[in-house]
Amino acid sequence: MHANQVTRNLKHNYLYNILDGAFFGLAIGFVNFSTILPLFVSTMTTSAVLIGLIPAIHNMGWQLPQLFLARRISRLEHYKPLTLWMTINERLPFAGLALVAWFLPGLSRPLALVLTYVFLVWQGLGAGLAANPWQNLISRIIPGDMRGTFFGMQSAASNLLGSGGALAAGFLLARYSDTKGFAVCFAIAVFFLIVSWFALAQTRETPRPLDALDYQLPELWKNISAIMAKDKNFRWFLASRILTQFAGMATAFYTVYAVRFMGMNEVSAGILTSVLLITQTAANPLLGFAADRWSRKAVLTVGSICTALSALIAFLAPSLGWFYPIFILMGIGNVAYWTIGLALSLEFGEEHERPVYVGMANTFIAPATILAPLLGGLLADTAGYRTTFWVAAAIGILTAVILLRFMRDPQAKQTRA
Repeated sequence: MHANQVTRNLKHNYLYNILDGAFFGLAIGFVNFSTILPLFVSTMTTSAVLIGLIPAIHNMGWQLPQLFLARRISRLEHYKPLTLWMTINERLPFAGLALVAWFLPGLSRPLALVLTYVFLVWQGLGAGLAANPWQNLISRIIPGDMRGTFFGMQSAASNLLGSGGALAAGFLLARYSDTKGFAVCFAIAVFFLIVSWFALAQTRETPRPLDALDYQLPELWKNISAIMAKDKNFRWFLASRILTQFAGMATAFYTVYAVRFMGMNEVSAGILTSVLLITQTAANPLLGFAADRWSRKAVLTVGSICTALSALIAFLAPSLGWFYPIFILMGIGNVAYWTIGLALSLEFGEEHERPVYVGMANTFIAPATILAPLLGGLLADTAGYRTTFWVAAAIGILTAVILLRFMRDPQAKQTRA
């Protein structure tokens, strides 16, 4: 009965969750964590460490809370209500950032900087509070053998609309001489995030009746210890995810480096952001399909190599034109890590264990997420941006070696339950 209901609602859920991702991506195009927000913060500080923290705060906030909600989530018959409530906290903070940007000319720079990071932390943690129930909601409504393709299609729609948003953001920033352009971008993002929320709310979730296993799970930390002891393949998966954070630490500095040393202006920043998002739009369905039909591990390995090559080219780049292949390779690496990583995280463990596995796959890498850009920023401030780039490239190659040599594709049950 459960499988029949999932199948009956599949087209409806597929459509509305694609729309959720599309409008969410359109919103993020106006506030992009790798370009727009670093440019906004650079109007208040020149610190490479603080600027590098922007994507790290978002990523760490997305990762850190997930494990601590796992036990509660494993005992829910419905994931949708918790997802809808928690995701408000990842959307509302952009309204606060819009207010900071609008009133920035009259605010002291230290106060504006503190307020900005308060809202960024709130946004990141809000994303993390929503992430685990959302991923388990997707695992319930999308069959296992379709998840890579689904995440690829959803991300493609997100990046397609996001590329247009980023391009529009670049022209808006060029039009305004002060920070009001950022305020307009952030306000537009809030509007589309509301549209996205209403699309997500249309999801039809089939409840899963709880059984004895759901109530007999050991205490959280004992469960974690047992999983880590028995599942060697998951340990290698965690190791690759941790190293990927350091391999990608250079990406937060590409835009600032190009502005300061390659003469890039706001319009060029918007164009490069669009190149990044268009690349991700094309790569998401292709890599998602390849992951479902070929090998998730192989796709992750390709992504690690692309991330390493982007940093290596940035280290060698003699002119701004080289940043086009840099952003293309970065886009492919991002897709492999996020899209295929999401699908792969849902393959470990049985259904009643899945919230714990999902939580571990994200919470355990949160320290690396915050340490990686700090290391990158420290290297940039003390030894130059190019040092950050070559160190990141070396770690990216190490990540690929671990995936090739030690990790195998988990043999998850590809069922429609």
